[in-house]
Parts: sequence; C-alpha cells; structure tokens
Amino acid sequence: MKKLFSFILVIVLLFQSSSYTYANSPDISADSAILIEASTGQVIYEKNPDSPLRPASITKIMTLLLIFDALESGQIKMTDSVTVSEHAASMGGSQVFLEPGEVQTVETMIKCIAIASANDASVAMAEYISGSEDAFVAKMNERAKGLSMQNTHFVNCCGLDADGHLTTARDVSIMSRELIVKYPQIHEISTIWMDTITHITRRGEKEFTLTNTNKLLKQYEWATGLKTGSTSLAGFCLSATAKRNDIELISVVMAAKSGKERVSDSIKLLNHGFSLCSLYVDTDMPGLNDIKIKGGIQKYISCNYKNDFSHMFTFDYDEGLIRKETEFIENLKAPIKEGEVVGQLTYFYNNEHIGSVDIISNDNIKKADFGDYLSLLSKNVFGL
Repeated sequence: MKKLFSFILVIVLLFQSSSYTYANSPDISADSAILIEASTGQVIYEKNPDSPLRPASITKIMTLLLIFDALESGQIKMTDSVTVSEHAASMGGSQVFLEPGEVQTVETMIKCIAIASANDASVAMAEYISGSEDAFVAKMNERAKGLSMQNTHFVNCCGLDADGHLTTARDVSIMSRELIVKYPQIHEISTIWMDTITHITRRGEKEFTLTNTNKLLKQYEWATGLKTGSTSLAGFCLSATAKRNDIELISVVMAAKSGKERVSDSIKLLNHGFSLCSLYVDTDMPGLNDIKIKGGIQKYISCNYKNDFSHMFTFDYDEGLIRKETEFIENLKAPIKEGEVVGQLTYFYNNEHIGSVDIISNDNIKKADFGDYLSLLSKNVFGL
C-alpha cells in the first residue's frame, strides 16, 4: 500500500511540475524563436535558436545597420541624393516601385526600407554605399562576423530567397540588438505606421503611400519595431522590439506558418519576458581613490569605471542580497596607458557571480628613466 501511495505521489508531483512549466513558458508555434533583454543581451527564452533558416526581409536589419554605420562615419548624409539603377528597380517582391534614374534622399530610402520593407530601396542604398550590391553584401557578412553571428551567411541585401542565404533566430537577435542599442533613432522610423513619398520621374510626380508591414505595432502597446519578413520558402518572420518600465526586449520568430501566428508568438514571448524581468541598474557604484604604481614618473594614477553596470533578473530580487567587491591588479608598474584595465568591480547576488565592470586608468604614465629619477632627487634634496 505504501509503495502504491508513493507511486501515486510521484505521478502527481510530475504532473504538477509539467503543468507549472506549461503554464509559465510560452507555447510558441513557430519553428524557431528567441527572446533576449536588450541592454545585457541575456537570453530569456529560446526554441531551436541556432537552426539555420531563410530570413526573408529581416535580412534588412543588417542592411539598415550598415546604412546607419555609414551615416555615423560621415560617409553619407540623410540629405544625400540616391539615383536608382536598373538593377535596383528590377527587384521583385516587396517594393515601392522605384524607377531607373529616379532620385530619392537617403532619409526617404531608409523609410522605404524600415516601413515598407522595400527591396528596390535596399539595393539602391547598397549600391550607393558600396558601389554594387555584391560589395555591400560582403560588408554585411564582415559585420556579421564581427558580431559573432556564427551561423549567418548573406547572399543579398533584401532577403529574397537564394541558395546559401541563411541565418538563425539567435543571430537575428544579435544584429537587432546592435541596431537598436547603437542607433536607437531607428525606433522613430520603425514605429511610423503610414507615410508618403513622392515619385518624380519622366512621367511627372506621383505620391506613394508607405504602410508599415509590422502589424504588431497596432496590437501591442509597448511595441517599438522592428522588422518583418516573409517569403514562400522562409515562412513568416518577425524581429520585434518592445519597451516597458525601462525594460527593453527583443523577440525573434522565424518560420511561422502565417502573419497572424508570428504576431501571436511575438506577443506571447514579450509578455513572458516582461512578466519575469526586473532590471537592476547600479546607481551607487563605489568611489575610486587614486592607485599607487611603481616605476613611473608619477606615484599615483586616477581611475574610473569603463561602463555602468546593469543585470537583468528573471525573478523578484532583493537588492540587499547584492554584494560588490573591488579588486585592483597587484604591484602595478609603469608604463600604463589611458584606458588600460587596472582592476575590476565584481557583483554577486546571494553569493553567486552575476557580472563585473572593468576599472581603467585615466592617465598615461610612462616608465621613469635615469633622468626622471635624477630630476626627482634634485627636487626632493635641493628643492630645484
């Protein structure tokens, strides 16, 4: 009887555990998905995140990233005029029907890409920045490699189905994070629901309406972007960004069966993340004194933190259980360069390591030579 009771108890506990997991994890229909917190990149949920899949137009996240890189470097300006080539105008799929020889500004092209997912505008910008689409795609792959997007290979800049044009949900989350963290102004464009552009061609002027392809914007109050994609082979994809109570999330859904499903899955993921996440930001980092060094023309250097510290908890945390430890490199010796790491501030939660921040030198200190020592001796002994 006792054995029977124990067996029944085990079954009940397993059922409760299974029910708990089901109730607290999103039921995602798409083949692949991931959810991350934007400021830290911490993964909250994943489902087949490293399966190589066709990305369709979420490819354009990398295209937009390179466009904003070019703007930041001064290579191009928002007011620059871009002339549409025969090749750009010949793009099928999603487009704004640019014509060969038509001229639009960089700003307008960005709107066409981010709002209407325009293949023709994507190729026109690729050619404007790099001279050809192939050269631009090479830069896309180089940028992906620099971001450690290990399972990504781009063949074109717009996402039309092509052999070897593949990425993963994880890699899409990486490039999405890079875009929104480095260029948060993208949200001002990606949240525009409708806009108009003016085609000026040999046949005269004609207005064209841009309608945002991201239906999540109308169905989720915290949505801030980012990019949709769909083809017959890729299915329906969406890299969605949302911000609520200073927590910013990125969800990626790939190979969903329908546009409705990709939105539904994205909402489930984002709700799951917001229900779990609490972002701790240290607003009281310990003060730093000057550090003693050996063998330099100065005895002390000033230092600072390389960056602020934040950590995303996926549960209700007790700030009183956060502990900080400051440790400097022992026997620091010159030369020391500005920005060189000289120590570390380490964070623990309930004695478990949760992260750290480098402490860096504010000064350039060269190694003292014989002349420096002689000068110091003269100053100390003779007051010279």
